[in-house]
Amino acid sequence: MARRVGDRAGTRAGARGAGQEPTALQRALTTPLLYFFILGDVLGAGVYVLVGQVAADAGGAVWVPLVVALLLALLTAASYAELATKYPRAGGASHYATRAFGPFAGFVAGFCMLAAGIVSVAALARGFGGDYLSAFVALPVGLVAVVFLGLLALVNARGIKESTRANVVATVVEVGGLAVVVVLGAWLLLRGDGDLGRLTELGTPEKGAAAAVLSGSVLAYYSFVGFETSVNVAEETRDPRRSYPRALFGALATAGAVYVLVGLAASAAVPTAQLAGSSGPLLEVVKEAGGVPPKLFSAIALVAVANGALLTGIMSSRLAYGMAKDGLLPGTLTKVLPGRRTPWAAIAVTTGLAMLLALTGSVATLASTLVLLLLVVFLMVNTAVLVLRRDPGRADHFRTPVVLPVLGIASCVLLATQIEAAVWLRGLAIVAVGTVLAAISVARRSRRAGEEEAADRGADEDAPQPG
Repeated sequence: MARRVGDRAGTRAGARGAGQEPTALQRALTTPLLYFFILGDVLGAGVYVLVGQVAADAGGAVWVPLVVALLLALLTAASYAELATKYPRAGGASHYATRAFGPFAGFVAGFCMLAAGIVSVAALARGFGGDYLSAFVALPVGLVAVVFLGLLALVNARGIKESTRANVVATVVEVGGLAVVVVLGAWLLLRGDGDLGRLTELGTPEKGAAAAVLSGSVLAYYSFVGFETSVNVAEETRDPRRSYPRALFGALATAGAVYVLVGLAASAAVPTAQLAGSSGPLLEVVKEAGGVPPKLFSAIALVAVANGALLTGIMSSRLAYGMAKDGLLPGTLTKVLPGRRTPWAAIAVTTGLAMLLALTGSVATLASTLVLLLLVVFLMVNTAVLVLRRDPGRADHFRTPVVLPVLGIASCVLLATQIEAAVWLRGLAIVAVGTVLAAISVARRSRRAGEEEAADRGADEDAPQPG
């Protein structure tokens, strides 16, 4: 079968599938590397504080909201699997919305995703310089955040292969730390210090069981949403139509199993009130069991924060690069390093914005609007799947049952109803900025198109007529 090859240097090693689309980026990601990319992003820093927050909202049976959140995440993940294998482009959600609804919607989707990514990196940078690092050394948070972001940008610019290999190591460390929590929880139960009865306690004095599950699921949902960053490296994956669904669903299943086991261990080992009142709930398990130095978990948490920031930084830079390729952002952002073939301009700009936010906002302020922004993006992605069914695409791309994106839309609406009014105000302000910039971008594109059309007509009129 014929094979179409674009840039020979960028695609020679990776363009194994028939009809592989040409790209200026290097196709270096294999299925295992993509799997670890997604797993590392989902099993990010959030898991180290997640269990306590869910316990405060849902009671001792924290595993129930975790399972519900996983099922809700899989609905939107199925839509991403279809679109990423149908259109393996770095723009991700922005590219899909552009194809489905036009450049205005594409800009809004991309802007929300880009804003969420940059804000997330800034929040993680401040988190890195906070309490976990202070267990070893006391330094100004702002200084640590700037240096930290600069080092991550260098790793990002060095190459996607190097970045994802660093992610593999960090992910192994994260999963190893979580495995220690599961083992310690089981040990506490075996020696008679735990309480299995807490695993069936749903609800709080303020909420019934159903409301508690829904409220806890919103928090738990946040821990699974890292999967959407992976679509922005589909253009750097050797065979995205084959690799992406396997890596995506495999990573989400692994993350779900790990989360449920951690939730079971923590809830059975530690009283619910103690778990809910701790900012480091997994550290409570370590303290209850004994035998493991508490500083060890500070180190593991730092690895988790750094890994999450690296992967989100990769997503943000590739999204900016993809939007620029679609004409939604300045073309300067499409510049790549000649040797490394990484989008250096997009990396520099997104890192600079993250540094600015890290110096001017708190972790709580930076993180509070992320879920809402992502729900806006997920709503557009699930809708785009249905609209783009009119485009058959390649015969070998992943195709999700039509009921799943419909349920994905419903899940976004349901979760959005659980978000606080203050968060809505901040989120809507960001969406409003994106809407204004989208209108300006579309107007400029229309004006340029009109000028080019007028120039073409003028050239036709000036051309010598036959006879």
